Amino acid sequence: MTTNTPRRTRRSQSWEGVADWYAGWAGPKGSRYHRTLAVPLLLDLLQPGAGEALIDLGCGPGVLAPPVAATGMAYTGLDLSPSLISIARRHNGRAGRFVVGDATRAAAVPGLRQGTFDAASFLLSIQDIDPLTEALASAARLVHGSGRVVIVMLHPCFRVPRQSGWGWDEGRKLRYRRVDSYLSDLEVPMQPHHSGKGVTRSYHRPLGAYIAALSSHGFAVTALREVRDIEKSGAPPAERRAAGEIPMLLGLRADRLRSG
Repeated sequence: MTTNTPRRTRRSQSWEGVADWYAGWAGPKGSRYHRTLAVPLLLDLLQPGAGEALIDLGCGPGVLAPPVAATGMAYTGLDLSPSLISIARRHNGRAGRFVVGDATRAAAVPGLRQGTFDAASFLLSIQDIDPLTEALASAARLVHGSGRVVIVMLHPCFRVPRQSGWGWDEGRKLRYRRVDSYLSDLEVPMQPHHSGKGVTRSYHRPLGAYIAALSSHGFAVTALREVRDIEKSGAPPAERRAAGEIPMLLGLRADRLRSG
C-alpha cells in the first residue's frame, strides 16, 4: 500500500534576515541598475497620472516612491520585512506611505482597501514572491475596475538563477548566454541570512506562467519591453555585443479586461 504525501506549498518569506544588506546595496535612491534601467522602465510602462494612486508590492526600501511622487501620483509601498519598511520610511517617507504586510495576502493588511488603487507594481520583486497567483490576486483586488499592473523583473528567458550564465565560443569569438533550465518552475536559494539561519529564495517561472496568471485574474498584457544591460566602458567588442543583444530586464504592463 502506498500513501501520497501532499506536496509542500511554496510560500516566499520575508527578507528581514538580509534587510540591512539589501538596503545598503541598493542605497536610499536605488542601485545603479534601479536608477538607470529598472525604474525608468517601470515608469514608462506605468504612465503615471497626477491624482492617481499606486500600490507597490514588495517595495523593499522604497526606492520607487520619490520618482512616482514626482509625477503627482500617490505612492503606497507594501513589504513583509519590518526592517525594510522602517528603512523606507526613514529615507523615503516624505514621498509616500509604507505598510508592513504580505503581498500574497494583501486583503488581510489593515488600511489597504479593495479597489482603491489605479495601479499595482512589482519592481524587481515578483521573482522573490510566491505563490505567483496569490500575489497577482492581491494586485487584482487592490486596483479598481479599470486598473493596471506593471511588472519589472529579470528576464525569465535568459536570467534563470543558477541555471544560466555567460559562455565563450572560442571558434566564433562569440560571447553567448547559456540557459540550462527554463520551462520548469524553480525555487532557488540565494542570499544567506546574516544570522546564519535561513536564506532568501528566488522563484523562476517561464514567461508564459506570468501571462497566464495575469489572464486568470482578468488582465491582458498590453505592453512588453525588453531592456539590455548597462554597457561597460572599455569592455571587449564581443562583451558589448552580447550585452546589447541579450536583454537583462523584462517589463510587462497588463490592463484589466473590460466585460462587454
